[in-house]
Amino acid sequence: MKMPSEGKQYVTILGATGSVGINTLDVIGRHPDQYELYALTANSNWELLADQCCTFTPEFAVLINKECAPQLEDRLLQAGSKTKVLTGKDNLCSVAAHEDVDVVMAAIVGGAGLEPTLSSAGAGKKLLLANKESLVMSGSLFMQAVERAGTTLLPIDSEHNAIFQSLANGAPGHADGVRKILLTGSGGPLLGKPIEALSEVTPDEACAHPNWKMGRKISVDSASMMNKGLELIEACWLFSVKPNDIEIVIHPQSIVHSMVEYVDGSVVAQMGNPDMRIPIAHGLAWPGRIDSGVKGLEFTGLGDMNFEPVNLERYPCLALCQEVAWQPQSAAIALNAANEVAVQHFLDELIPFTDIPILIENVLEQTSREEAHTIESILALDEEARHRAMEFIRAR
Repeated sequence: MKMPSEGKQYVTILGATGSVGINTLDVIGRHPDQYELYALTANSNWELLADQCCTFTPEFAVLINKECAPQLEDRLLQAGSKTKVLTGKDNLCSVAAHEDVDVVMAAIVGGAGLEPTLSSAGAGKKLLLANKESLVMSGSLFMQAVERAGTTLLPIDSEHNAIFQSLANGAPGHADGVRKILLTGSGGPLLGKPIEALSEVTPDEACAHPNWKMGRKISVDSASMMNKGLELIEACWLFSVKPNDIEIVIHPQSIVHSMVEYVDGSVVAQMGNPDMRIPIAHGLAWPGRIDSGVKGLEFTGLGDMNFEPVNLERYPCLALCQEVAWQPQSAAIALNAANEVAVQHFLDELIPFTDIPILIENVLEQTSREEAHTIESILALDEEARHRAMEFIRAR
């Protein structure tokens, strides 16, 4: 087993071939004196994973889809790479929790990221959390694991990272003197589209975000503002606040990433260009700072910055999230599962965009309200909600 050079940190990236994973490698590549890769993981994108392994030479590459492993192994063998190929969920959890790993970037999209992220949380790592679904699905269980293991939990979503930076004492879970958190959102690519025309939105239109370069699932969540609803639930866990302590504000320019208002009237905001390398670099280097590769803001050329309230008629997914944020864990699990099913079927052009909140509400109506205290109960509730979502689609 190779060990990192003296003074370097060993990093595992869960979801290396997604947008956050790619940006994390970009930042790490700028600081070869500070970071080495222990493992890179992907679901099935073996070709990009192979390229990443040849560039960054991690000790392990983990593929969830076992059928893709032979192609990856052949490519790495031809390239003379010494990276070892592993497969399956157990190995995914292993590289997230291994004793040699210092830092874990949790960037797998959706509920698929829950188990490896939870494994890392329970292993006392420096955990960079870009998988909001982990807290949405298992908030209490997750935070208990973090506390027991002494894990350093750093939020990487641009909004939560902004809140983290705007808190006076620099750490989540301590909101002393805070009047409210202002969670900003761009409104997505459909902000100006007439509400009556939303039923005709195509997947490409929903994914054409004006500010951020993201994967298609997250882009659709931005278009429906489901992402902001999930962020609301996540923020409650991260910062130990209630849903009514958080105000969601539309900010189309995506320059102010979120704000904290204090009881004395002060408002502290974190600003920057809309580039995920900024929060990634902040998390990697915390409590220090490193160059992210992002240009600084040119304030004289910014132009106007607008802020406006959310129209819940336009964003019914957000309204559902605001209700669920007050409810037991089972509701959040069902909400997330139903949304993942709905978004995939929308992307596959099997349901219209406006069916997404209808499907989610239907699943929520059939979900009992109960707490989920074990990973087994969480996964069972998730599977049940996905089954109900599929039944709804088949009946349409």
